[in-house]
Amino acid sequence: MREGKMLAMVLVVLGLSLSSSASDSQQQKWWKWMFSGGTSSEVNPVGSSVVFPLSGNVYPNGFYYVQLNIGQPPKPYFLDPDTGSDLTWLQCDAPCVHCTPAPHPLYKPNKDLVICKDPLCASLHPGDHKCDNPEQCDYEVEYADGGSSIGVLVKDVLLLNLTSGIRLSPRLSLGCGYDQTPSASYHPIDGVLGLGKGKSSIISQLRDQRLVRHVVGHCLSGRGGGFLFFGDDVYDSSHVIWTPMSRDHSKRYSPGSAELIFGGKSTGFKNLCVVFDSGSTYTYLNSESYQALLSWMNKELSGKPLTEALDDDTLPFCLKGKKPFKRIRDVKKYFKPIALSFPNGWRAKSQFDIPPESYLIISSKGNVCLGILNGTQVGLPNFNVVGDISMQDKIVIYDNEKQVIGWTPANCDRPPKSDTIIM
Repeated sequence: MREGKMLAMVLVVLGLSLSSSASDSQQQKWWKWMFSGGTSSEVNPVGSSVVFPLSGNVYPNGFYYVQLNIGQPPKPYFLDPDTGSDLTWLQCDAPCVHCTPAPHPLYKPNKDLVICKDPLCASLHPGDHKCDNPEQCDYEVEYADGGSSIGVLVKDVLLLNLTSGIRLSPRLSLGCGYDQTPSASYHPIDGVLGLGKGKSSIISQLRDQRLVRHVVGHCLSGRGGGFLFFGDDVYDSSHVIWTPMSRDHSKRYSPGSAELIFGGKSTGFKNLCVVFDSGSTYTYLNSESYQALLSWMNKELSGKPLTEALDDDTLPFCLKGKKPFKRIRDVKKYFKPIALSFPNGWRAKSQFDIPPESYLIISSKGNVCLGILNGTQVGLPNFNVVGDISMQDKIVIYDNEKQVIGWTPANCDRPPKSDTIIM
């Protein structure tokens, strides 16, 4: 489900309960704001963010995951945070027709179903959708890597600890997935955390309930782990490189067209449609750009103590040295940096730098492998996907309030604590 997972359909519903841990004055502030006709442009009344630690890595795990506590009483589930899709779903005992091995027992659904006529169900079923059962909203999501989930939408409580110290228990809509098809790159998780722009995504639902601003971001550590956040008060905006989200690809986190830079020089490849997708382990270029990149790399590596490792099938292009490599720093001197330059940034140009450590891995055989793949071969002919490998050691921000995407180098090893800012 990880590699190239981008396209999905979704749905959602609202509900709220402030936990008893919030003070009376905070509750009064909430109700005063709520009945004063607050608009969507106002800062959320809580004025805080949610930060989640991440686990996992690009290699050898092949994915990052976050723990969410869902239900009453809350139970832990490991979810794949995916900015390339909207719907959040859990493998569900409804009963389950087809479920894959997972870290936790299957989610037990409650009887609080989302009805078919709910507007959020309509967002999951574009066009003239007819209800087979008006008392429930059925869904089916398919991912670009072949994975899928079929189920029904339910409403349940998500436990959230804000950086301000307030605890919230909003009631949100999520999928109860009772029929899953694993992808070729299957990973043992309990479900998917959809972080896309659609109405059914968790961040959109929290925004509609005025709990956090419509901003999501992540910081993936190259050493494993990192953190995910909702809201906009955990980073200093002045240190971030910003570029507008593309209006031509409004359903995806796309900064639009980019120019491919290799070794600090233009390659001549321009107008590459780029999508940022945390649900993709690796980065993908269209076939023409990918083949050109391989050609440039082979030219640069000529005369270097590296030969193609044809017996290593970890990734399509691997190289071996005179002795096995232990870490990227042993070999990165042989490779040049890559970058994607976006001409419509808030500055003259916004450049997304991809140093060798953000596109190479060391395989279990001690070879160095290229973590940039041929997107055309996996059904992505029109998109160039920036995946987890190239977003390591950066804070990447998707600001749906301002319709911009931003990034800046960061130490992703420690999640920010209350009242702290990532510089």
